[in-house]
Amino acid sequence: MRRSNGAGSLPAFSMMVAGVLMASVAYGSVTPAQRSISPAGNAAGDARPADAAPIAAGSAVTAMTGDTAPATAGEARTAGAVPAAGAAALSGAAAPGRCRTGALSARVGRVDAGAGQRYAPLVLTNRSTRTCWVYGFPGLVTLDRNGDALRTRPRRENVRPQRVTLRPGASAHFRMHWTEVPSGRETTCPASARLMVIPPDETAYLTTPFSARVCGDGRIDLTPATPGARL
Repeated sequence: MRRSNGAGSLPAFSMMVAGVLMASVAYGSVTPAQRSISPAGNAAGDARPADAAPIAAGSAVTAMTGDTAPATAGEARTAGAVPAAGAAALSGAAAPGRCRTGALSARVGRVDAGAGQRYAPLVLTNRSTRTCWVYGFPGLVTLDRNGDALRTRPRRENVRPQRVTLRPGASAHFRMHWTEVPSGRETTCPASARLMVIPPDETAYLTTPFSARVCGDGRIDLTPATPGARL
């Protein structure tokens, strides 16, 4: 599968890749208690540039609901605060929405290496003119130099997610960990050239350069979204 420098559509993904994408998005931003399914759609006014490509409908990928309200109206009244929606209505300003793929750019930061272990921040930056937020975990698929998908197993670390609000130009990161030491029956590990990134709760993706040899049958451990671009 050929791929340009930016993200493209996925008209001919194999069933294996479709399964990887389903697992990536299904384990994106929800906790086990939040596994309800909802269709994805663009918020009003969210433009989707050419490098934010939707996953093909045939891949059977669905978006998962993410964050829950931080407090009930009763809790807000008890604390003497105005609920977020009410405060936005009073001020005449719309509350920030979830960051859509078209509003984001992705890159992999500096890789820290030691004893075969690799750590790097996967950085999402709000390149839009509106404030938005991210919550939870992204979906990932590694690609070789020909643009073909490699075996990828994103694994969520047991860290409680938090909502990260991104003003225009601000970034959030997810810590990635993988090993370049073959294990089990592995003798060599496939070389990746790019990384497909599906932001939390989205079905469109971004791609970014990613030169690595991910062993452990493609396992990449992830922490949830954290403010900033550095580990």
